[in-house]
Amino acid sequence: MTDITQDQERDKDKPNDREMFDEELLIRALEEENMDLFRSEFIELHSYDQATFFARVEEGLRARLYHYLSPEEMAELFESLDIEEEDYQDILAEMNPSYAAEMLSHMYTDDAVDVLNELDKEQVVSYLTIMDDESAKEIKELLHYEEYTAGSIMTTEFVAISKNQTVRSAMYILKNEAPNAETIYYIYVIDDDKKLVGVISLRDLIISHDDVMISEIMSERVMSVGVSEDQEAVARQMKDYDFLALPVVDFQQHLLGIITVDDIMDVMEEEASDDYSKLAGISDLDSIDQNPFSAAKKRLPWLIALLFLGMFTASLISRFEDTLAVVPVLAIFIPVISGMSGNTGTQALAVAVRGIATGDIEKESRWSLIMREAGTGLITGTTCGVGISIIVYVWKGEFFLGLVIGVSLLISLFVATLAGILVPLVMHKLKVDPAVASGPFITTINDIISILIYFGLATIFMSYLL
Repeated sequence: MTDITQDQERDKDKPNDREMFDEELLIRALEEENMDLFRSEFIELHSYDQATFFARVEEGLRARLYHYLSPEEMAELFESLDIEEEDYQDILAEMNPSYAAEMLSHMYTDDAVDVLNELDKEQVVSYLTIMDDESAKEIKELLHYEEYTAGSIMTTEFVAISKNQTVRSAMYILKNEAPNAETIYYIYVIDDDKKLVGVISLRDLIISHDDVMISEIMSERVMSVGVSEDQEAVARQMKDYDFLALPVVDFQQHLLGIITVDDIMDVMEEEASDDYSKLAGISDLDSIDQNPFSAAKKRLPWLIALLFLGMFTASLISRFEDTLAVVPVLAIFIPVISGMSGNTGTQALAVAVRGIATGDIEKESRWSLIMREAGTGLITGTTCGVGISIIVYVWKGEFFLGLVIGVSLLISLFVATLAGILVPLVMHKLKVDPAVASGPFITTINDIISILIYFGLATIFMSYLL
């Protein structure tokens, strides 16, 4: 959440390797209340290192840190802070309300909104009331946008120029507004109605003659996203086109803000963590929980649901007690059939969820994808089926037993692969997050299907197995 330009300026004189800081010296300076020593060491650090140190310091020492740093300095640190969402409320509560409000007003608007979205409505109102009117107004404009949309992650700190001005006047505007802008690599061009009409790179602006009109050198082929666009789609577009920033417009093409690549990196990490959490059957995997009760609370809902599905599987097996009583050797291969079908179903599920997340499935026909996965399931099922048939025949000396197990494995893998690809595609079609078709859920469903296929075939051909 840091400014790319400012970060590069601060890094230009540093070595390539990450610079280590003397944590013990900083803590000693805080403990001894040596403000001069602390500031002389701390202010020279990169904002990431400052945030890392801040997160490690215990609450008592952090109180002194608020006295040693101005709200503006704390704002830069806060933009690099990587903590749990619920921890923002506790940290802000440590600060004097006026100090916290001023710090938030110095942050980039989109970053301040991210923090405020984690607070109670009463707290948000309180901070906005204390804050200066201009900052409060900018933050309020972004707060009303729905979460996880382009509007919720855009920043209003950008440079826009008119197409009816000269390069000289545009450079004057750029010099005045650059210190507060989140990035100046792209300068967006608007008309008299503040509609987005073009874009010009910083390089083209610098090398152009002072008296040239902006309309003559700007590019009219400017890509933008709607303010209500899903943040995942925005991230995909920035990745595909290697943009450093992307303008955000309303339905009438009025320029509202920009989304920078550093914010998109946060989005991609958030979306990846969210998808992986759902695939694992866990509600939240953003961090390793230190509290076992909290970790268990997140995992239990899925585990309880899967427990009941597992009991259904057990009751299903019990219906084939007569078959097992006659041919008890069938029980040996239950883990093989159910385990293999669960694995291949999860593989197909991962392909589907990743394809939906990256947009690759939108480019490829769903029917061709289903046919490809069906072919894959058939090939893998045939290979594994033939292999297990040979192994069982050599091991047990029973040809028909090997044949039943091999055919069961073939059909189970084929069906499991189709289930793994079809379930997320159908959910995506119904506008439901396909990641909720998690790995454990698909595995359990495939267990049920494979048991039905296995014991169904064994019952039908029982006379050959005796």
